[in-house]
Formats: sequence, structure tokens, C-alpha cells
Amino acid sequence: MTRWPMIQINERSLSPIYEQIVNQMKELIVKGALREGDKIPSVRELSGMLLINPNTVAKSYQELERQGVIATVRGKGTFVCKPASAPGMERERHKQLREELKRLVVEARHLGVAKVDFQKWINQEVEHYWGETDASSKRPE
Repeated sequence: MTRWPMIQINERSLSPIYEQIVNQMKELIVKGALREGDKIPSVRELSGMLLINPNTVAKSYQELERQGVIATVRGKGTFVCKPASAPGMERERHKQLREELKRLVVEARHLGVAKVDFQKWINQEVEHYWGETDASSKRPE
């Protein structure tokens, strides 16, 4: 198993703790720190490491399972799934992603962020996670 804790909770964040766990797990997968088939800590183990309520970790894991990011095998543990492995989930995840992007655009406009700055930030994040020569990315439907 990968060395834990790899997740850090920001008590000052406006995001709920369970969402922080969901987002950080996904980020660990995208960065390659977690790979398909890797075993992740149990709810009890992770809640103990992070010193948070087990119900919060359970909620995170339920959401990650719903999204097809992880899967629990009774008696064996919880494992990272192949990306977009849940049947029919890819199209739904693309739809959710577009909704989240829309929310971010609206929030940026509300805060008075200049369009050019927002686009620059998006491009910086894209380059950080994909790089210029990533041939593995595919165009969403």
C-alpha cells in the first residue's frame, strides 16, 4: 500500500471535508500517486490518520464509489478503479464536469475576475496536469 496520509484536510476551507477527500483522492490518481488496483486505507484507518469522524470518510468513499473512482471488495478492502470504469459513467462525469466549470465561470465573473486571467488560470492547470504533449487525453463527447 502507498504511504499515507496523502490527504491533508484544510479546516479553513469553504469546501466540506468529505469533498476535500474526494477531490484529493482524484488528484492523487491523476498525478499517478495512486494507480488502478492500489488499495486505499479503510474508512476507520483514514479517519484515524486524519483525526476526523469516520462518517465523513464513509461519505467520501460513497461518493467516490458512486463516481466509479474506487470499489470496495468485501473482506479484501477498497481499491482504485480504472478511470471511467463504471458502465455509462463517462458521459455523466463529463456532464458534471461541464456543470462544475460553468459554476466556476459564474463565480469568477461574480468576483470580477478578468476573462484573460481566468483563461490563463485554466490553461495553467491544464498544462500542470496534462502537459503540452499528452496524447492520452481524449476529446469529450
